[in-house]
Amino acid sequence: MSLKEYFETHSGIGVLSTADAEGNVDSAVYARPHIMEDDSMALIMRDRLSHHNLQSNPRAAYLFIQDGDGYKGKRFFLSKIREEQDQEKIQSLSRRFRHSEQGLNPEPRFLVYFKIDRELPLIGPKYDPDRTKS
Repeated sequence: MSLKEYFETHSGIGVLSTADAEGNVDSAVYARPHIMEDDSMALIMRDRLSHHNLQSNPRAAYLFIQDGDGYKGKRFFLSKIREEQDQEKIQSLSRRFRHSEQGLNPEPRFLVYFKIDRELPLIGPKYDPDRTKS
């Protein structure tokens, strides 16, 4: 199953972890990512701490815990490759509340694209120092 199919067919909780240039770490709950045609992962972000951290440190980790029994899911090690503010595109990708349909003027949102450097299951495998980078 492709990652695009995986995220379209599984629900769960996502957590994005980022750090600023000094190494101060943050984790935040995020929706399922969008897997784009070029196999990049994209997240819709507001201009908050996670987005701020990515301006000085492009590395991040995304953890997805599938709904259901047991501990199933995936971990991703990411590198930011670009971002855009095309609100029409962001709106078309939004799975939740659509601000434009409610006549609201929300705070700016960004579509942030990541290269997937490494994918691991939620649990395991054992640490292998020779595989710290893909």
